[in-house]
Amino acid sequence: MRRVRLIALDIDGTLLDSRWELPEANRTAIAEATHRGIEVALVTGRRYDFAMPIARQVGCPLTMIVNNGALIRSAEGQTQLRHLLSRDIAEGVLRRTALWRDGTAVIFDRPCENQLMLESLDPDDTMRYAYYSRNKQFIGFAKPLETCLTEDPIQVMLSGHVAPMREAEAALSDEGFASRYSVAVTLYEARDFAMIDVLNPTISKGFALAELASVRGLARDEVMAIGDNHNDLEMLRFAGVPVVMGNSVPELKAFGWHETLSNDDSGVAAAIHRFALPEVAPCA
Repeated sequence: MRRVRLIALDIDGTLLDSRWELPEANRTAIAEATHRGIEVALVTGRRYDFAMPIARQVGCPLTMIVNNGALIRSAEGQTQLRHLLSRDIAEGVLRRTALWRDGTAVIFDRPCENQLMLESLDPDDTMRYAYYSRNKQFIGFAKPLETCLTEDPIQVMLSGHVAPMREAEAALSDEGFASRYSVAVTLYEARDFAMIDVLNPTISKGFALAELASVRGLARDEVMAIGDNHNDLEMLRFAGVPVVMGNSVPELKAFGWHETLSNDDSGVAAAIHRFALPEVAPCA
C-alpha cells in the first residue's frame, strides 16, 4: 500500500455545502493533510479568478486545476500547464450552438478585462445574472460573439435549463468535427440548471490530474479524487482512490467506488480522514 500524496477536490457540490459555504471540518481536514505533506488541488469547472475566493478561505497551499482541466496554476498565479481551444474550432462551435446563444460565453486566459465574453447581459436572467454581476470586472461584450475570437480561447461555455442543454450537448456530439474538441457537462437536476464546457480535445479533469501527477512523479495509487458530478468522471477514473460524494449524481455511484458523506455533512473531511491520512489500498 502507498500513502496518498495528492488529493484532488471538486469545489461545487463537493468541497462546498449546498449553501455554497466551506464547512469548517473540510477546511481543518485539508489543513491537516497539507501539514502532513500531502498536496491538495482544487479541480473545478470554475475560472481561476472565481475559484480563488474559495482557495483563500481554505487558507492552505493549493494547486488550482480550473476550467475543467484546461489550466493548472498555483494559488499565487503561476501558470504550470495550459491547453487552449483553437479559435477556428471555437467559431465552429458557436455556429453549431447558435440556438442557445443567450446562455453562451467565450472564456479567455487574460489578466482581468474581457476574460468572459458575452453578447449581452440581461438583469432579468435569473439563472445567470447574479453570477455575472459578481464578476463584472472580468466581463466584456461582442455581438456577434464570434467577433471576440481574436486569439485562442480556453473554452466556449453554454448554460441554461437542463432540457435545452441536453439538446445542445446532442448537437455538439453530432457535429462532424466533434473529435476536435471535448465536452464537459455539469448537471444540477434539482435546480434545473446545466453547464456545457467545450474545450481542447485532450482536456478533462482526469487528463489534467494525470498531467499533474506525472509532473510530480506520482503513481495513480498515490492520488485520491473526490467529486459529485458528470465532469468529475475522468478524474475519478484516473485516481487510485476515487471517492464519490453522498449527494453525487447516480451515474457516478454506479461504478462502485468509495462513497463518503454528502456535502452538507462535510463529506470531504470524512473522506480525507478515512482514506488520505491513514494508508489505504487502491480502489479496484
